[in-house]
Amino acid sequence: MPSSVDVNEKVEILAEALPYIRRFRNKTIVIKYGGNAMTEEALKQGFAKDVVLLRLVGMNPVIVHGGGPQINNMLKRVGKEGVFIQGMRVTDAETMDIVEMTLGGLINKEIVNLINRHGGQAVGLTGKDGMFIRAKKMLIKDKENAGKWINLGQVGEIEHIDPTLIKLLDARDFIPVIAPIGVGEEGESYNINADLVAGHLAETLQAEKLILLTNTPGVLDKAGNLLTGLTASRVDELFADGTISGGMLPKIGSAVSAVKNGVKSCHIIDGRVQHALLLEILTDAGVGTLIKSEE
Repeated sequence: MPSSVDVNEKVEILAEALPYIRRFRNKTIVIKYGGNAMTEEALKQGFAKDVVLLRLVGMNPVIVHGGGPQINNMLKRVGKEGVFIQGMRVTDAETMDIVEMTLGGLINKEIVNLINRHGGQAVGLTGKDGMFIRAKKMLIKDKENAGKWINLGQVGEIEHIDPTLIKLLDARDFIPVIAPIGVGEEGESYNINADLVAGHLAETLQAEKLILLTNTPGVLDKAGNLLTGLTASRVDELFADGTISGGMLPKIGSAVSAVKNGVKSCHIIDGRVQHALLLEILTDAGVGTLIKSEE
């Protein structure tokens, strides 16, 4: 039998969750799923259970996933090396086929299966389904040659997201699981940064929260200390002084854009922590870095 201390602790935890369940019931929470949480078996199982619990208590989780390491592994298997420019994957036609197969097939269906095995009703999608993520070719500025642009191949930027399909699934208690692949005017596929898709989707759905799982505790200052609460303007300052750089730029950029455009809050959390989602959403302490608008 559990001791009275164990029982009391469990009761306090459940009671602590109640106001958050009430507050976020029927609210949309967009979750970018990536990093170690996608590759370590215990974390994968924990994530799936967390998502199902959120759905069962009345929240509307929407999952957008990445898959960079898995794509790299698949490229190596066919004798192809991944090439990156300014942190963006150069995506020729052959690479796009592998990206689409890996993201829209292997990874997406694994996540769907995990959630379903734990009692949820997940549906896997790419932006080509119903053409709900419309995209165009992305060109980036050449830092070494002023006025010139770099063609990354089939790397896309979002033109428009149609929320109809996602809202329909939410209304029927399904959990959308989205691979970040967009579609162009001629039906061509585009590889899109998953953080950007999650942020844009959160804006389109006017989500209560955008949650980005990472392999760091959150946003760190130059001394390596966790910054727990940031406004959009403070984040702009951290961009300017170089505190936020490298791979965190698109992630934090999408977070700032989201809170500036109607999303109530964004949370950068450590996906290496077991049940990080529940800790962030259903407890007083939370984990990681909160980003909010100026109000």
